[in-house]
Amino acid sequence: QLVESGGGLVQAGGSLRLSCAASGRTFSNYDMGWFRQAPGKEREFVAGISWNGGSTYFTDFVKGRFTISRDNAKNTVYLQMNSLKPEDTAVYYCAARIGGKYDYVGSHTYWGQGTQVTVSS
Repeated sequence: QLVESGGGLVQAGGSLRLSCAASGRTFSNYDMGWFRQAPGKEREFVAGISWNGGSTYFTDFVKGRFTISRDNAKNTVYLQMNSLKPEDTAVYYCAARIGGKYDYVGSHTYWGQGTQVTVSS
């Protein structure tokens, strides 16, 4: 089970930190990813991190603004979002995978319920 938290309403230029707490499985076995979905749009990749935190991946539109990290002792993955823009508004989901492509929705087996992020202009 994956449970996201930390979403909310923030002004443009502000910051939020999302958390995703995992339970029920060996968290450190899984590569983790953050995706987002805006109304009327497809779910898209935002950031990913390997099982040991040694590799991270970002889509171009968040590079330099977002960071991803994980704490395997706490079974938690984080997404630090800085310099937020109105176009970052979406429901953010964390997801877990073993193998497959880091930026592909279909590679991720387990998903959280999502947390809403709204950035006002």
